[in-house]
Formats: sequence, C-alpha cells, structure tokens
Amino acid sequence: MADFGKKASGASVDYLGIKNADIYWNLSPEELSKIAIEKHGAKLTSTGAITVDTGEFTGRSPKDRFIVKDDITKDAVWWGDINIPFDSDKFDALYNKVMAYLNDKEIYVRDSYVCADPEFRLNVRSVTEYSWSNLFAYNMFLRPEDSELEGFEADWHVVAAPGFMADPEVDGTRQSNFAILNFSRKIALIGGTGYTGEMKKGIFSALNFILPHMKNTLSMHCSANVGKEGDTAIFFGLSGTGKTTLSADPNRKLIGDDEHGWSADNSVFNFEGGCYAKTIDLSAEKEPDIWNAIKPGALLENIRFKPGTNEVDFENGEVTENTRVSYPIYHIDNIQVPSVGQNPKNIFFLTADAFGVLPPISKLTPGQAAFHFISGYTAKVAGTEAGIVEPVTAFSACFGAPFMPLHPTVYAEMLSKKMQDAGVNVWLVNTGWTGGPYGVGSRMKLKYTRAMITAALEGDLKEVEYITHPIFGLAMPATCPNVPVEVLNPVNTWEDKAAYEAKANELATKFNKNFEKFSEYANDEILAGAPKATQSA
Repeated sequence: MADFGKKASGASVDYLGIKNADIYWNLSPEELSKIAIEKHGAKLTSTGAITVDTGEFTGRSPKDRFIVKDDITKDAVWWGDINIPFDSDKFDALYNKVMAYLNDKEIYVRDSYVCADPEFRLNVRSVTEYSWSNLFAYNMFLRPEDSELEGFEADWHVVAAPGFMADPEVDGTRQSNFAILNFSRKIALIGGTGYTGEMKKGIFSALNFILPHMKNTLSMHCSANVGKEGDTAIFFGLSGTGKTTLSADPNRKLIGDDEHGWSADNSVFNFEGGCYAKTIDLSAEKEPDIWNAIKPGALLENIRFKPGTNEVDFENGEVTENTRVSYPIYHIDNIQVPSVGQNPKNIFFLTADAFGVLPPISKLTPGQAAFHFISGYTAKVAGTEAGIVEPVTAFSACFGAPFMPLHPTVYAEMLSKKMQDAGVNVWLVNTGWTGGPYGVGSRMKLKYTRAMITAALEGDLKEVEYITHPIFGLAMPATCPNVPVEVLNPVNTWEDKAAYEAKANELATKFNKNFEKFSEYANDEILAGAPKATQSA
C-alpha cells in the first residue's frame, strides 16, 4: 500500500476498511485527467476537457436510491416510493463487501466540503474507484486551500464503486446498482453505476435532511444570483423551464446554479463549488457561460464526437439526451465570491406550461407560494418521451422531490415563513406556451420573459395595477415595461375564450388532484392557495 498526492500527515483510509490499496490523495484536475485517459477510458476533446462514458446508467436511478431506516430516520423521513427504506444490517454487510472489492486497487480520495457559509460547512471525503469520478468531486464540491488539508476530518463520506455489482437476493437491493444514504454512519454508498450525478445528489439529499431537520435552515433545489446592490434572487424550476438560462444574467453575479441553503441568519449560500449542466444542443449563442466553461478540467459525459475529429457533437443524443458537463464554478467569470448572498428580495418559480393557460408572470401570496412550491409543476410535450403525443403534467414536489427526505410540507412551511419574515416577492413565471396549448400556440419569447424578470427585480411591477386570475387566483400585472399588454393576461392571447376556460379548468383540476396526497399535512393558508376549478375565465 502506498500514498500519493497531498494529504494531512497521518491521514489514511484504513478506518474505512480499505486495505492494501494504492491511494491517490487530492490530485489536481490535470493529474486526474491524465490518469483518466491512460487508465479509465476517458478521451481528450478539442477544448482540452475530457469525456467519459458512464456505462449502463446515463442518469440517476430513483428506484435504486435508498435511505437506511434507523433511530435517526425512522420517524423523520417521509417514507414511500421516493424515500425507500433499507435495513441497517444489510447496509453494514454490503458496505463491507464494497470495501473488500476496493482492497488491492488504485483508489482516489478527495477531501472537500459543501456549504459556502462557514457556519454550515460539512467536510466530505470522496473515495472513488475511478479517477474521473474523483475529478467530478473536485469540480462539484467546494475546494479547501492546501493549508486546510492538514487536520482535515471528514464529517461525511461518499464511496463510489461503479465496478461493484450487488447481488439483490443477498444484499437487499433491487438490482445490481444502488445509492444508499446512512445518516448514522454518515456515508453515501454508491455502486454499480458510473453516473456521477449520484455522488452530487447523494450529498444534496443528506443536506436536505440535515439542514431543515437539525439546523433550522431551508435547503433548496434552485439557482441564485445577486445584483449590483446586493439584492439576491432565487430561481426554482424543473428541467426545461429555463432555470440556468434566466439565472445567468450579465448584470448580476451567479451564486450557484442548482443547490442552496437559506439560513435563519438570512444568508443564501451555495452548497456546491461547481456546475453540472446539460449539454444536449448546447451552443455558444444559447448558453455562452456553459460553452466557455468546457475547457481543461471540465468533465463531459456520454457525448459523441463529430466524425473524424475530437470536436464534440452537442446535437448528438445517440447515447442519451442527458449529456452532461461538470466544471468548477470559477470557469465562469461573472460569479459571486464567496458563493453567499443575503436575504432574497425576489423568488421565481419557473414553469413551462404546455397547456398555455398560466400567466407569463404573476405575483403569489404566501399561501399560493407554498402551494406551488409543493406542487412543483411543469409540463412534458410531445417528443420528450416515448408515448407522449400531447402535453402531460409533471409535478415534482419542492421542484426536486427525488432529493427530499422530509415531507414536502416541511420545506414549504419553512419557505412560507421565511418569505413573510423577509418580505420577499414570489413570482410564478410561465416560460411555456401562449396563445393556445402546445401545437397551437407558441413558446413565450425569451426576450419577454427576461423583460418581466428584469421588471420584477428592479421594482417596476411594484405600483402597477394587478388583475386576479379567476381560476388560479393569481395576481397578473396589467402592464410591464417592454412587454405587450395583451401578452400579460393569457386569456387575451387565445382566439377561442371558451377553449381557454376549459383548458384552464382542466389544468386546475390536475393541480388539485396532485395535491390530494399532501392536503392532510398542509395548513389552511397553503390550502387556500389552490386554484378554484369550474370558474369562468
């Protein structure tokens, strides 16, 4: 057994149960990239980034994500199809098998941390079978100074062994892959999958339990930026709603693009030290920040090259539509350093409504904000998945249900209280369709959406007249700078008003049907935020 790289004097992984392995500690991105090309199947791209194939799994496997049910979690976790219980003894046995698998191998260890606010810092030691998994940990977690490595003690561990395959009948898993959180042992154990997002979302899920349950701090699946006057804005939104695009503003500094906390002391802080962005159909025109960040040190996943070159073909979805790139946040120029802001002044819930009935922007009451936060609505359109031929509603509680161990109303009630205490404006922004549903209407123009968000951020919607939507109860501004008046009230964009009313009632009914599973846990204020179906629009 030999150690290489930078580490605290006396540091080892013996206590984890790994024996007779060559351990590479805290290697640089350059060193990890070189090893990945030489030993782990990575390829060099024309920009200097490397690319890897993650194997059978090119995305998360939600049905194979488990939480150990023990004294810490048994009465706190919202158990069900999302948070699936795992036996503690089974975990211990599986963990020992993974450690035995890692014995006698070359192992890569990364000491890093999460939570940019020092009060909530959580040290994370990532132990990975592959060098490129360790590069992902370098990119995505926060990077301590070399001087901080001396005396580093891990609060949590991520163990990623893609080559280890579980035996479901013996190990208690569903199939050969698994991602298991153990809050007593403070370990995220991952095996059978090379998809690096499991590492990131494992720690995110842990924080989504620790911070609200133990630290009185709201954890959020959102992006955030800050203006020149120090005003923070938060953007929630599911895939395809424009979260990354709209939070990347040349006039505002990026705090982070995906995971944040909002503390009792009013700081909004990034959990991470990097970005993990989708790259399908990426172009310099659409996403200049992401495009320019794909340089040495970045890690691309499951892309393909243009024939005869090592130039990435971003339009190629041959392997998956979920092509990705991870890179450290310092690959972007316009960032907040450190990644911390103050109390937000504005929060935006982004939805791509393919039914074409939600207003392009509306102001929410605290109860409505909690209702829409719990609902986490967007819509899938034809062509996004096999079998979808017309718009389909998609609800993901708290805009990130797969990563939320607690009941969604816990996060929603925290958000509602913090919003009221801070006097935050909460806006619902429809980046989807107008003038009719998908196939009839058209996608909301990006320039209009940007203009509406800018108006909200600059206070230009503070004194304008508002009209209440008769079905959803949303307050719609009657005017907005640089946006045509007729766009602001969706019924005015439809030629057939009766068809609009029918479609609005249809969507309202879907909202209320989805919310039934949460209603017994919700207070009266949240319940009052629900739409009122059957009313005339």
